Amino acid sequence: MHTREYVARFFQSAHGVIEELEKQGEQIEKAVNVLFTAWLNGAPVYILGNGGSASTASHLAADLAKTVNDVPGKRSIFALTPWDNIPLISAIVNDRPKEDYFTSWLDTFWLDGFLAKRKAVGIGISVHGGSGSDFGGQWSQNLLKGLQYIKDRGGITIGLSGFDGGPMAKLVDVALVVPVAEKDLGTPLVESFHVVLAHLIAFRLKELISEIKSA
Repeated sequence: MHTREYVARFFQSAHGVIEELEKQGEQIEKAVNVLFTAWLNGAPVYILGNGGSASTASHLAADLAKTVNDVPGKRSIFALTPWDNIPLISAIVNDRPKEDYFTSWLDTFWLDGFLAKRKAVGIGISVHGGSGSDFGGQWSQNLLKGLQYIKDRGGITIGLSGFDGGPMAKLVDVALVVPVAEKDLGTPLVESFHVVLAHLIAFRLKELISEIKSA
């Protein structure tokens, strides 16, 4: 295949993904509303992801913590992701089973007293949503355990996955799935559109928060 043919195929597939995501407008609105409520209530948001999705988790955490209300002296969303502390996650990885990476982190950062009147939010970001496996075993079981940890403690969960959504789409309260038919284009398209969804959500939150402040 010529490179230009590949480029055309990639963008044709991207157009198809956009058309499918437009059908998920209600779910996207739910995700925005959950996070807007978290801002109103001062509730924490825990964002979990592995691999490329870990970088998306960091990017989203930065946007929630600053961009959505970027005014001196005003607060944004208390958003945390474990991968922003590499020494800590490295210590957990060294000492615990890989399935317990996120639950071990949450054991420390879960704020019981603070959450007495507030619902925490957990966001999971995963290409396959916990389905599939390779040399290390099943993918993202630690992420599924982390989201279940949050649900078990009364939190609300949002999942960003791809393909058919995997187990995570059935686990979370709000599921956003990037459907890609072509297996060889799946990961790059899913990860790319996770960033698009993260930006859509963050900048809609910015608008909503701005409207509240100007009311």
